[in-house]
Amino acid sequence: KPLGFWDPLGIVEGASQERFDRLRYVEVKHGRIAMLAVLGQIVTKAGIRLPGDIDYEGTHFTDIGTGWDAWMNQVPDAGKYQILALIFFLEVGIMKDQAGSMDDRAAPGEFPGDFRNGYIDFGWDKLSDADKLKKRAVELNNGRAAQMGILALMVHEQLGVSIWPGGI
Repeated sequence: KPLGFWDPLGIVEGASQERFDRLRYVEVKHGRIAMLAVLGQIVTKAGIRLPGDIDYEGTHFTDIGTGWDAWMNQVPDAGKYQILALIFFLEVGIMKDQAGSMDDRAAPGEFPGDFRNGYIDFGWDKLSDADKLKKRAVELNNGRAAQMGILALMVHEQLGVSIWPGGI
């Protein structure tokens, strides 16, 4: 636990284990999304784009900028709806936390944020309990850092200040 337990606002003070697990689940999930967002920024700023066109009018993926302005003004509405539909599908059908969930359709997870749902392993079950705890702590802390990182990227974008090397 590099950072240990941190609750400066006292949100979990006197909370039940179920409430704590729910908050931890939300923290892990947002951390994972933030890690993907930061990686998306890095990949896009490095110039790596999908090949082809984003719409039937011939707009190339390389013609779409990055950040909030690109989402609001350059991504076609049909593309936005497709992305939102994918997010909805993932939320409702795939990314379910089964640990302590009221949804009994899948096997319970091992911990809050366990989205394996009895399907994907990647060697997790072969790890010792100490290694599992360490990996979960690393993921939690990386997620916290990514949440601050993507927030900084978004704020600097709105301020018109690039924090990328070379001002890209």
